[in-house]
Amino acid sequence: MSPTIVAEGLRKRFGDKTALDGLDLTVEAGAVHGVLGPNGAGKTTAVRILTTLLKLDDGHAEVAGFDVMTRADQVRAHIGLVGQNAAVDEVLSARQNLELFGRLYHLNAKDARARATELLEKFDLADTGNKAVKQFSGGMRRRLDLAASLILRPRVLFLDEPTTGLDPRGRNEVWEAVRALVREGTTVLLTTQYLDEADQLAGAISVVDHGRVIASGSPATLKSRLGGDRIEVVLHDLSALPDAAEVVSRIAGAPAETDPDNRQVSAPVTDPLAALGDAVRALREAGLAVEDVALRRPTLDEVFLHLTGVKKEVHA
Repeated sequence: MSPTIVAEGLRKRFGDKTALDGLDLTVEAGAVHGVLGPNGAGKTTAVRILTTLLKLDDGHAEVAGFDVMTRADQVRAHIGLVGQNAAVDEVLSARQNLELFGRLYHLNAKDARARATELLEKFDLADTGNKAVKQFSGGMRRRLDLAASLILRPRVLFLDEPTTGLDPRGRNEVWEAVRALVREGTTVLLTTQYLDEADQLAGAISVVDHGRVIASGSPATLKSRLGGDRIEVVLHDLSALPDAAEVVSRIAGAPAETDPDNRQVSAPVTDPLAALGDAVRALREAGLAVEDVALRRPTLDEVFLHLTGVKKEVHA
């Protein structure tokens, strides 16, 4: 199956500022592809180009098989876009909003009503009645935004930081809605400021920095670049750190790292469960008082820091 989104060598400048500097991106059909990057990396610029809202200076891009420059009308007919800010009218009800969007997309009144009913059911908004959107929770508003973007059943959905500002419950509501769309075959390009969101939703991730993709792969593949599992030991007494480091190094078969500020010793391990048991026994036999022993895998936060030198600051 051909990729749904293909971008090759995208370049865009705003005056003397380079927003995109040869960005390449391939998004497979029927999956969530996450795009991460620090503030000003070019994520939102790339989305605006791929959704025909902005013209590129150089390069080539196709969405749903159509060139974004020469077939912009066809691209727009096959995509949906949910931006960072809500696009719905807060005075209207959910149904009124969806019927309005349907008419704006040139559906007749009967079809607009039918599509609104279908989407209200799909996004668990059917019981909102005549309640104005301004009375909705943040999660409900974003679900309505998603519903509005799907009036014409787009093949590709662009989500530009869809859960910014939502509480954990609202974020989970949006996540479940996105998962349901992917199960039905929708391709989703997701930019997000939340690394755990990309980890939860995306089957593939592209890390963007200074206007180009610097790494890509599944979350597991990106994490593997930092090595596999690590054993971590927190000591009760800071003075025991050297002895604990010697024990952990011997068990792991690799040099241990120490963190005096947190009274912690850690080392990479190839057989994590065996290493955990061996370490607990060896530390006990050495008479070392331990507060905690655990296995930990690298996180996307650590991958992001390693690749870009920026931790967690991943705004568009």
